[in-house]
Amino acid sequence: MTVQLFIPCFVDQLYPDTAFNMVKVLEKAGCSVRYNPSQTCCGQPAFNAGFWDDARQVCGKFLSDFNPEQPIVAPSASCVGFVRNYYGKLFQDSSLHHQVQAISKNIYEFSDFLVNVLGVTDFGAKLPGKATYHDSCAALRECKIKQEPRLLLQHVEGLELTELQDVETCCGFGGTFAVKFEPISIGMGEQKVEHALATEAAYLISTDLSCLMHLQGYIDNRKAPIKTMHLADVLASGW
Repeated sequence: MTVQLFIPCFVDQLYPDTAFNMVKVLEKAGCSVRYNPSQTCCGQPAFNAGFWDDARQVCGKFLSDFNPEQPIVAPSASCVGFVRNYYGKLFQDSSLHHQVQAISKNIYEFSDFLVNVLGVTDFGAKLPGKATYHDSCAALRECKIKQEPRLLLQHVEGLELTELQDVETCCGFGGTFAVKFEPISIGMGEQKVEHALATEAAYLISTDLSCLMHLQGYIDNRKAPIKTMHLADVLASGW
């Protein structure tokens, strides 16, 4: 199966290794991976800030960068959820409406694609230690992803998965929320990390690097004995 890779802005700039690991995992699953180097942003930051006309321009470029007839896979439920759920609002009266509908049905978060499209859950990954999992708001509420990442992690040799308290509570990042309401955002991040530490896990794993970036900042400041990891990095471990 041929898949198109969408790498969000911050992953491209800050976490390129995760993108490469995602390619490794997809290729191990038998996929032929295509990457369009002209791709940019999905348009979510401008949309969330209220600049819908600017967002529409960025989103229009996204539509031109991808083939709606081939699966698009991304290491971010936040970006996938935005394309699936909000492009329709931006282009409802546009000639691009049908293209939006096609792409919305053919874009997938990484774990969703592996489990529900490819039907592959075991990649021979090895990562000794105890881990806990954070449900990002976008994965849980916009992409309806809950069991898929856990199913994949259960097949990682040596990894012991344990649930943290209030696992479905927001970590406090929320994009511009972390900037506009910094004290509240930090407090929410602190609560999430402290709950993770209470499990005595060595790793805090999620589908979304936006959440993990926020939580790692608190972890570094506190010098806490836990490390954040994206699911793709876990699945590419040990082989």
